[in-house]
Amino acid sequence: MQSTPSANPYSKVIANSKRVRWDIDNDVIRHRRFDLGRMFLPGGLSLVNELDFLTADDRRLLSQVQGRSYAYIFGLVERFIGAKVLEISRQHALGDQMALEALVRMADEELKHQELFRRMEAMMAADMPAGYMATAEPNAVATAVLSKSNWSVLALTLDIELFTLAHYRASIEPRDDLCELWKDVFRAHWKEESQHAVLDEIEFLREDARLNADERDAAVGDLIDLVVAVDGILQAQARADAAYFESIASHRYADAQRSAIASGILKAYRWQYIVSGVMEPRFQKILFGVLDDRQAARVTDALQPLLYAVPTPSPMASLQ
Repeated sequence: MQSTPSANPYSKVIANSKRVRWDIDNDVIRHRRFDLGRMFLPGGLSLVNELDFLTADDRRLLSQVQGRSYAYIFGLVERFIGAKVLEISRQHALGDQMALEALVRMADEELKHQELFRRMEAMMAADMPAGYMATAEPNAVATAVLSKSNWSVLALTLDIELFTLAHYRASIEPRDDLCELWKDVFRAHWKEESQHAVLDEIEFLREDARLNADERDAAVGDLIDLVVAVDGILQAQARADAAYFESIASHRYADAQRSAIASGILKAYRWQYIVSGVMEPRFQKILFGVLDDRQAARVTDALQPLLYAVPTPSPMASLQ
């Protein structure tokens, strides 16, 4: 017998999705442009304040370069997330219709988010200096990710959407010195991602319950491979963004400073897209709650080389 709405965990997601739904033009962009006189990505995510030799103008510029890539990479990952959600929704097609509706709504929202980030890129490209380069192709990334097990893709998706919420709540929302349009984009994104994270947890745990020990071992290996692949994307984008920043910065920097800028951008991207998610308490509870000690050690060992990428001097407290 189908669950009643009050007992069905998907029903609240549907209600919230209807309540917070927004339109790109009428509710977010509203005929505005990005304000290049303000920061985009806050310092707790961009880590620009760790590069204390940058001029104030160049700190703002680097926050805008990183903010542009922040939007681009979200659009990139939402390509595979939307495809996976549509795939998973078919498991509910002839079963729980609330689950089906919740997941179809999520896929629709992810498509809208991709469109929003494409619009952002076109607007930033028109107003920022030429030379910016996006280094990964969305369909190629999605094809590679989707070749991995459902468990690993859902774990990665849960991680991404949980750190999305943490970034907005702890770092973006409290700041009043950011570009208003850029901040509004991520406020709108946060509203819908809050529902997506609920669905990610439900579907990840459903998938985990299907696996035996050997299958989970293999899935852990897939998750580690995905983290390595994400880091490869971040390394390539960090190199491109360092070169772009150097070409448009108002101040010429010495070789050692340019090296520090490149390292700082990579550290920031690893913090944004890997380490801040791994350190998120809800993600740790869910992921490590289904792993045995040996599997948890495999994940921890794989992450160890990246865990330097936390804000100086303190980690999660420094998101702001």
